[in-house]
Amino acid sequence: MAYTPDRAIEIDKIIAAKAKGKKIPAFLLNLAKKIIHQDYINSFLVQGYDGVEFCEKCLEYLDVRVEVKGMEKIDPADGKRYTFVSNHPLGGIDGVTMGMVVGKVFDGKIRYLVNDFLMSLKGLAPLCVPVNKVGGQSRDLARLVDEAFQSENQMLMFPAGKCSRLIDGRIQDVAWSKSFVTKSVATGRDIVPVHFIGRNSRRFYIVARICKALHIKFNLAMVLLPDEMLRNSHGTFRIIVGDPIPVETFDKSRTALEWAQWVRKKVYELE
Repeated sequence: MAYTPDRAIEIDKIIAAKAKGKKIPAFLLNLAKKIIHQDYINSFLVQGYDGVEFCEKCLEYLDVRVEVKGMEKIDPADGKRYTFVSNHPLGGIDGVTMGMVVGKVFDGKIRYLVNDFLMSLKGLAPLCVPVNKVGGQSRDLARLVDEAFQSENQMLMFPAGKCSRLIDGRIQDVAWSKSFVTKSVATGRDIVPVHFIGRNSRRFYIVARICKALHIKFNLAMVLLPDEMLRNSHGTFRIIVGDPIPVETFDKSRTALEWAQWVRKKVYELE
């Protein structure tokens, strides 16, 4: 471990870059720093961890324990390439936990697909492939995604694209996107369903519901995720890994989008 102050995040600079020249009031920037607990997060980031070790040490820093069931079904010695797909209940701890669990089994040879904001975390960046969810993907980003799936790395994805919401009285993902199916089929990867058991605070789901009801485009709930991460510190979470689904399963009897929802259902059946 090496002290690396250049790894600290500066939320005002990140927001300014996203604002594309628009003036952001100083009091809003200061409020954002408090909401995301910038100082607390930076005290970990500057410790200089990278890759899977970053994930492992992050969980230690948050005093989070993880119980894993079913990972013994995956044998790294078989030489297979997999796409691990999980529900996304927390939006933070679940991400680093997946990286630790799968990364330790496959000696760090994993890649996430993430939004470009997470690329600001330099310790996590070596494991990440950026996906611009705000606008259309550039040609370069699409190429990076294709190269990641064609590589020997194991792929980790949260196909909902955002963390779970309160839907029909239950904490669950929105409908999953189909890209994990199409990319896995194209590159011959079996798909491994993973169920992460956890939830955020009631406040988080209320804010998300209000934003949806008022048609607020800005994802205010996402701003709360660092605070939710701290609220979930000192906790114990369970991960259930299902049987790998052979890539041959995904034939023409369903569309890729229909197959994606079929896998989503399989994930929730792992409870």
